[in-house]
Amino acid sequence: QVQLVESGGGLVQAGGSLRLSCAASGHTFSSYAMAWFRQAPGKEREFVAGISWSGGNTYYADSVKGRFTISRDNAKNTVSLQMNSLKPEDTAVYYCAASRSGIYVKPDGYDYWGQGTQVTVSS
Repeated sequence: QVQLVESGGGLVQAGGSLRLSCAASGHTFSSYAMAWFRQAPGKEREFVAGISWSGGNTYYADSVKGRFTISRDNAKNTVSLQMNSLKPEDTAVYYCAASRSGIYVKPDGYDYWGQGTQVTVSS
C-alpha cells in the first residue's frame, strides 16, 4: 500500500550538511505519520525525528535537536531530513518509516519502511 524510497545519503566531513529525502507512493500517504530512524553497525535502530500527518507536530531525539529538521510535503509525497552540523556519531544507515497511527520512538510502531541510505561523517 505504501512504498518508501530514501535518497540523499553520502560521505561528508564533520560540520557539514546533508539533506535526505523519502519519496512515498500510496493513496493514503497524507494520513500517515512519518519518521526517520538510523542504525549504526552493532547498534539497535534508533529514532531520529518524526512528523505528524499534517506536519503540525514534530519530535526529535535529543541527540539531533537543533541540528536536524524534518519536514513533509504531502502534495509531492515527500519527507525530508535536513541534517546540519554533522558529527561522526551521526554515521549510520538512515531509514524512512510510515505509521498509520502516529509518531512512535520504537521501530515496531511503524508499518512501512524504506530500504535505507548510508550517511558517513568523517572527522
